[in-house]
Amino acid sequence: MRIAVISDIHSNIYALDAVLTNIETKDVDITVCTGDLVGYGTRPNEVIETLKRNKILTIMGNYDDAIGNLKIVCGCDYPDPKDAEKAGLSMHFTGQATINENKEYLRNLPKELRFTFDNKAIRFVHGSTRLINEYLKQDSKEADEVMSELVDDILVCGHTHIPYAKYYGEKLLVNAGSVGKPKTGNPNANYVIIDIKNEDEISKTLSSVEVEIIEVKYDFEKMAHEIEANEILSNDFARLIREGSK
Repeated sequence: MRIAVISDIHSNIYALDAVLTNIETKDVDITVCTGDLVGYGTRPNEVIETLKRNKILTIMGNYDDAIGNLKIVCGCDYPDPKDAEKAGLSMHFTGQATINENKEYLRNLPKELRFTFDNKAIRFVHGSTRLINEYLKQDSKEADEVMSELVDDILVCGHTHIPYAKYYGEKLLVNAGSVGKPKTGNPNANYVIIDIKNEDEISKTLSSVEVEIIEVKYDFEKMAHEIEANEILSNDFARLIREGSK
């Protein structure tokens, strides 16, 4: 079972289109999105409608929760008041731009998905099993705590915008990174493929589960220019897109 996992698209339709095109070449069985479809970029409706059209299994991110349920803040962690102010501008634009039908779609998304593939129980969340907006950064105490309590074999999350895979004993934590607003130091979109081997395949490999982190080039300048031309969004979002920075 080969599972493509995308996350944190943040209204960047150009990155999403490039990633979905790349996934088509990877012989995957299913694609799952771990949330944060909207925010920061200029194309929330196009992103939502693309996921719906492609029938991609999708869960709710904190930004989806905020826009779908008409909340005032996005639920992000911004210790710097200037960053919080910029996030407010993003909320304002996204709330105005997202049509009612798509807001309804966002607020009805499930907060997690759980499946069993080839005797492996896999759970998909946005932030963590505890909170939709908890950051499970690599080697963090939060990740240690969540994985120590996990009853599933594999936990897949997003929210940090940095992809990684790490074993905690026999349990695996996978972060799907970010399609539309990566924080990896370069502008390329990223996602992961989780390959869960069946019994015949296990005998030919060292591991029953393999994780591949994939980067995809796309026309990030197109999104950056749209942000800069927008009268509400902060131009700093364009810089973050170009640099792939925090």
